Amino acid sequence: MGSKKILIIAAAAAIALTCNTTILLTQTKAATTKQSDEAERAQSAANVLAEIMGAPDQGIPDNLLKKAYGVAVIPHVVKGAFGVGGRYGKGLVAQRNADGGWGTPLFIEIGGGSFGLQLGVEATDVVMVFTNSAGIQPLLKGKLKLGADASATAGPVGRKAEVGTDVLLKSAIYSYSRSKGLFAGIALDGAILQLDDSANEKIYGKEIVRKDASKPHVSAAAMPTVQPFLSALAKYAAQ
Repeated sequence: MGSKKILIIAAAAAIALTCNTTILLTQTKAATTKQSDEAERAQSAANVLAEIMGAPDQGIPDNLLKKAYGVAVIPHVVKGAFGVGGRYGKGLVAQRNADGGWGTPLFIEIGGGSFGLQLGVEATDVVMVFTNSAGIQPLLKGKLKLGADASATAGPVGRKAEVGTDVLLKSAIYSYSRSKGLFAGIALDGAILQLDDSANEKIYGKEIVRKDASKPHVSAAAMPTVQPFLSALAKYAAQ
């Protein structure tokens, strides 16, 4: 009788251990998937910038990127998520630091607005070049409404196009879109850019949104996730 009781207890313990192991593996897999989502976003942003700048007669002017105060890239902005004419997408933004390099990339979201309404186009890659601190600071603090907090106008196109000081002073943000291979400057109005707090917390921890994003706070653990985007900025927007 005692042996039977011991066997029942052992079986119950084995079942409990199996259940706990399964739960742990499921949680670990879910965490890995979430991390992979952010890494994929950073890689996609890097790819968009590389492909745009790889076009010989198009692309964002080299001179504009060299003088950029910040750069945001939102791959695959989709139509319809916020109703007719609405758009939604996720990407990254980085601010240039004091030595001319790039600070911590932050994960961002864009929503609303009636931009990019080309006939038949369902998805658009969006790039924004910030020309001064006033344009990017509202975003780094949490939220930026284009047209209200800062103007975002269609940027000049052509890698070798001359961009003088007068051009930089005309707009806080120059914006671009690429749809079905077609690349052009585009005016954004009414769209809202905001920090993706959940993604930033996953990659950096809770404090990152309260730190100075112009400083290189990227930890060794986070670096593999955001490195593709930093590498693209270092290649195409070196000062």
